[in-house]
Amino acid sequence: MSTDRYGFQLARSPLEIKGYYNLRQVIFCQEQGLFSGSDRDETDEIAYPIVAIDREAPEGQNIVGVVRIYETEPRLWYGGRLGVHADYRGVGGIGQGLIYKAVTTAQGWGCDRFLASVQLQNVRFFKRQHWHSLEKITVCDRPHHLMAADLDFYPPVSESMYPKAM
Repeated sequence: MSTDRYGFQLARSPLEIKGYYNLRQVIFCQEQGLFSGSDRDETDEIAYPIVAIDREAPEGQNIVGVVRIYETEPRLWYGGRLGVHADYRGVGGIGQGLIYKAVTTAQGWGCDRFLASVQLQNVRFFKRQHWHSLEKITVCDRPHHLMAADLDFYPPVSESMYPKAM
């Protein structure tokens, strides 16, 4: 994977936010059938969206991966709705880059613990990214693992927060 081709950043512009939600809808509603119509929920009001951008794709078609991060109590952060566009899943590195950006950003904002509900088929991938399973759970009638990131592997990065008004 070319490190120059793909970027990982907080979605801030209206076009990035639109691409973020559009890709989530495709992945979690159309492809996986986890939600009907829309996967948006109350967590989106407090979450920070992160996108993977293909710098070689046309604007408006360049959001190729998504994840959201949010704090549920002081210093406890979660990641969720991690997904990669179907055309980019074999590319390698996009899911990993999104996870890295999510955890290092939360670390920079004071995270002491970073958790995620991970679909069963992705548990091995997360373990390779320095995560461990805390317990088996069920989400949307499907098997998941509640997993925790090894924060020693993810150094904090300085990233400015922005007001939540999405």
